[in-house]
Amino acid sequence: MKGSMKALRMYAPYDFRLEEVPIPEIDSDEILIKVLGCGICAGDVKTYHGGQRVWGTSPDNAYIEAPCIGGHEFYGEVAEVGKNVTLVRPGQKILAEQILPCGECRFCREGNYWMCQPHHIYGFKEDAQGGFAEYMKFGKNSVVHVLPDDITPEQATLVEPYACGMHAVERGNIGHNDVVVISGLGAIGLAMVNAARNLAPRMLIGLDLRENRLKKAMEFGADMVLNPAEEDVTAKIMELTGGYGCDVYIEASGSSPSVTQGLNMVRNMGRYVQFGVFPKDVTADWNIIGDTKHMDIFGSHLSGHCYGAVIKGIIDGSLKTDGIISHKFPLTEWEKAFEVAEKDPDAFKVALIP
Repeated sequence: MKGSMKALRMYAPYDFRLEEVPIPEIDSDEILIKVLGCGICAGDVKTYHGGQRVWGTSPDNAYIEAPCIGGHEFYGEVAEVGKNVTLVRPGQKILAEQILPCGECRFCREGNYWMCQPHHIYGFKEDAQGGFAEYMKFGKNSVVHVLPDDITPEQATLVEPYACGMHAVERGNIGHNDVVVISGLGAIGLAMVNAARNLAPRMLIGLDLRENRLKKAMEFGADMVLNPAEEDVTAKIMELTGGYGCDVYIEASGSSPSVTQGLNMVRNMGRYVQFGVFPKDVTADWNIIGDTKHMDIFGSHLSGHCYGAVIKGIIDGSLKTDGIISHKFPLTEWEKAFEVAEKDPDAFKVALIP
């Protein structure tokens, strides 16, 4: 497909530009989609503000290959397919997982494709341009999912963050007798509440500073919600558990105080899951992990093998999505959209509609 399109390209911290660029050309094994929606992740906001995870400490160790089109929470309609592509056809609604795996490294060969060693995530690499554009292409090894006809645009935009939330919950190995605490109730934290509720733990508790998020967590299945700004939540959890602490703590806020809070709150031999992304290095007392509590620490990255389950759960209603897409903006209003995503207390998930 020839022509040009609007795209939001990232050049440097605080230097994002809406530009007119050529529509991507595809080869025999690639897919071109017309982007129908792309959510703004908290990571996108942190990227704008110069997050160390993306920009590194110098251009030599930056993860991003700038300039690059951002956006990894995308879905769209097939516009064109290469001659070797047989699984999808023009006009279908599809999405691809946020990782573009190489298919050759140890992790890909073992089936752990989301931990691909080259690790090209859409929206950060030259060969994996993102969904903040009118069109984008899916590379040969993309993990593609066809969306059901009855999925709504809002639900389709939420598949990526919900899959990340489900994967983090899986990492916690939640049992029916567990007390589970989820810290940070943004869109992904609320997805975690959804997924954890379906595992029927003994008690599910959500933590956040915003009242609307606490209310939504109760709607989505939390047994209790607490605001760390208003009470000593660690003391409250200790009181609820007879002085032992929670069995599972999932950190989804990306706020450094939440780390110390979690380490102090988890019981001896409990489980701590780190999902939230921090803009800077975090300092914590690591003696708590080994010498004090003999606890298990799990990292959770991306959403391996969760997309299919999330799409099914959204369609059958076991994963609630009502009200999570709180704001929509055209691509031309990206600056306002980013500002709302960062600062508006009523925002859950903000989406750009090219």
